[in-house]
Amino acid sequence: MNKAVILKAEEGFSLTEILVVIVIIGILVLIALPQFTSVITQAKTTEAKIMLKHLHTLQETFYYQHDRYGSELTDIGFEQNTTLDEQGEARYRIEIENAGPQGYLAKAIAVVDFDKDGVFNVWQVDQTGAIRQTVAD
Repeated sequence: MNKAVILKAEEGFSLTEILVVIVIIGILVLIALPQFTSVITQAKTTEAKIMLKHLHTLQETFYYQHDRYGSELTDIGFEQNTTLDEQGEARYRIEIENAGPQGYLAKAIAVVDFDKDGVFNVWQVDQTGAIRQTVAD
């Protein structure tokens, strides 16, 4: 007695169908990628805002103790993280432009050109605590 062997064709996708799907996904990624670069840049600028807010808090504390604002980062106890150009992780270098009994001005200057247009992002804070972007990247 011979039993007939019935072969079932296995269901699945052909190579052509898989390649078409991959190409479509690639096109969608290329369309969406430029829209995400602005979101990524905004996320990276948050680092500058946080660092300047911390610097402002330290400046206020220093002012209450010495009746003037600190002119050096070490005076107020601010530790600059190592920047990317120095093999660190910080994207911004913090500098105190000027300081005295009436006020101060500090800047966060990007060490990375986020959108590669030659312009580096700059943020600043003063004795009022207002954080403003002075150069947009």
